[in-house]
Amino acid sequence: MKKYIGVKIIQAEPAKSTKHAGNHKPGEDGYKVVYPDGYESWSPKDVFEEAYRKIDGMTFGLAIEAVKQGKKACRKGWNGKKQYIELATNVSYINPAGNIANVDHEQMGNKAIAFVGTSGVQLGWLASQADILSEDWQIV
Repeated sequence: MKKYIGVKIIQAEPAKSTKHAGNHKPGEDGYKVVYPDGYESWSPKDVFEEAYRKIDGMTFGLAIEAVKQGKKACRKGWNGKKQYIELATNVSYINPAGNIANVDHEQMGNKAIAFVGTSGVQLGWLASQADILSEDWQIV
């Protein structure tokens, strides 16, 4: 079998199990989980905490996955208010000849990370070492 990794945004809250489910007994610590389509389930505490992190203390990798899903993300410690990164698509520019050039590369596609800050939009933003290694990313 192949291995997979999943990234999805869910809602959850601590909850005790209410019935026998597999090896789990009533009253066991865990989480009530609500998926984007409304499906609800219960997950054991250790299984849940290994798979999920709060969206206000994410790694850079999880923030990028959220951005790829159309979310906006920022660092908690960024100085400017309302600063965030988001996915930019259909990137184009006007070249020196005055023609519109559509950036479309077979392997890379036509996407870039845009930094939206107090001075406007910076297209093709690059994360610093501190941004990459921090765990204070959040969805805005």
